[in-house]
Amino acid sequence: MNNCSFAAKSTKGIDSNIVEFICKAHEDQSDERFNELALREFEFLYRASTPYRDSCKRNNFSPGTINRWEEIPAVASFSMHDAGGLSSASGVVELERKRGPVFPDKDTVVLSSTVNNLLAKTFLFPDIERIKMLLAVPVPLMAPGMVMASGLKRLAQRFGTPESRFLISFRGLDLEALAGALRRAEKLREPLALLGATFVIDYFLDACEKEGIRFDLPEGSRIVDSGGYMGRYVKCTKEEYFRKCKRILGVEENHCVNALWICESSTVYFDNVLRNSLSGLVKERCKEMPPWTRVIAVDPRDFKRAPKGKPGLLRLYDLTNRAMAFAVQTDKIGFETEDGFEVAGKWNKSIGTADIDRSPQHPGGGTVTKLMDFFMRRKFSKLGGICSRLK
Repeated sequence: MNNCSFAAKSTKGIDSNIVEFICKAHEDQSDERFNELALREFEFLYRASTPYRDSCKRNNFSPGTINRWEEIPAVASFSMHDAGGLSSASGVVELERKRGPVFPDKDTVVLSSTVNNLLAKTFLFPDIERIKMLLAVPVPLMAPGMVMASGLKRLAQRFGTPESRFLISFRGLDLEALAGALRRAEKLREPLALLGATFVIDYFLDACEKEGIRFDLPEGSRIVDSGGYMGRYVKCTKEEYFRKCKRILGVEENHCVNALWICESSTVYFDNVLRNSLSGLVKERCKEMPPWTRVIAVDPRDFKRAPKGKPGLLRLYDLTNRAMAFAVQTDKIGFETEDGFEVAGKWNKSIGTADIDRSPQHPGGGTVTKLMDFFMRRKFSKLGGICSRLK
């Protein structure tokens, strides 16, 4: 399927050049060099991956016809059939395998881990070397396809204390461990980090609200969520979520960081708000783009770049995403800002324009959503009794 001899000769050269680009000072990370590496990466994937090459040929794309990184065909992270199909002018190609790597190897895993540790240090842990982490996601063994689970395991190894732990196992969510760790942090005045899926954290906050439970986490504690506000969980607004984090946990909004963490992307994009607060920078909350990436919003009607500030479908360009594709077209609605971009929701494909699907739905569909809601409410109904025993 793949031209392995070409790939074997090319990957190390490409990877070493990408690492060199990442490690250079900002002034040396020119758009010209970014464009050069992007074109090389496109040629690599075009020659190494038969499905990608065949799809490009059907739409008249090739290394000889493309001169700029913006022109490189993006791999769709969603079914184009569900979206009514896309014309060849959209610059989007569709592969049979969307969530799995197109051309994986161990070097891409190392590269991804390296850059995300760098980003985590910048946007999540700029003020500390290690912190106790509570990971509100399944253990990687339980969810081998969940990149957030494996990614958080690596973050915990790099930035977590020995007491860090996953909260969801084959037995389900360990609610007693979660509440107990929060009470201990409160009493010992040792900051901690709660990281995980938005819907799990928000269910917990709502259960605390219902039971009249409050925690006063020490200064320096932080909350990092992902999955919400891009289609998987939209039961409350961002603003209300921030208010609940303050009211229930005592964590200020500037210590609540949202992450765009999706399977098709090697790079994780974090809100800049914690970094800005600790550095004394007065800037808008957004997800800043590291130098090895570009993120734009495109109009879903013609897939041309939308004006800054106008909602469109986010398209990710990432030099470290060699295992998947340099360019990935998502179905996430967002918009470009002065310093980066922001996520607004998931595309309502039945409308066609840049409208958000506001139905709170798990990726497994409506039935799974109802089951998740039932089991989560049942689990969190025990919270009051658990917390009363902790006093």
